[in-house]
Amino acid sequence: MERTPEQEAAQEAVAKLVRQCMAGDAQAWQQLVVSQHRRIYAICYRFTGSCTDAEDLTQDVFLKLYKNLASFDTQKGSFQTWITTLARNLLVDHFRRTRLDRASDSLDATFDGDEDGPTMADRLADPSPSQEHHVAGLELKARVQAALKQLSPELREAVILRDLEDMDYKEIAQVLRIPEGTVKSRISRGRGELARLLQRIEGQVV
Repeated sequence: MERTPEQEAAQEAVAKLVRQCMAGDAQAWQQLVVSQHRRIYAICYRFTGSCTDAEDLTQDVFLKLYKNLASFDTQKGSFQTWITTLARNLLVDHFRRTRLDRASDSLDATFDGDEDGPTMADRLADPSPSQEHHVAGLELKARVQAALKQLSPELREAVILRDLEDMDYKEIAQVLRIPEGTVKSRISRGRGELARLLQRIEGQVV
């Protein structure tokens, strides 16, 4: 998956901030936190399904980032991949500690399991949203959460990183420390299981 000029520019801006932070620029650190906070919080929330846990884990990610920033090698990979790996490792530790398998929110997972198929967000897109549409959207969101709760952590994390965080296979492979082929397999299986679970849940509702 090729990066757009906008994505390339955004990555370079982050890389510049990182270099300034490593040189001791306190203002650059504040900017770096602001630029990454929303994304890291979103990942933590989708894995845990808890606002409180997501807030605590996001703070932990930035504390760990601050302590380990000097070890980041700007020549070896993107900062986004590196910080996502930090977040994922903390989430795995959290999961092992709590043993809770909560729902994640994935409106961007494809409905039918096809890699290029319509996403949940596409299905909710409406140029003239009505109250009825809003309620239907909330119902679908709840069904997706219920379905994702039943996915294994391995499949769920792969789907979240690909469909919600828009990371490419190589980046996900680096974060999860597995081969790209395994990444593609988990995403495919995760989407397929999600589609089947949604059909089953919708059948029960009807």
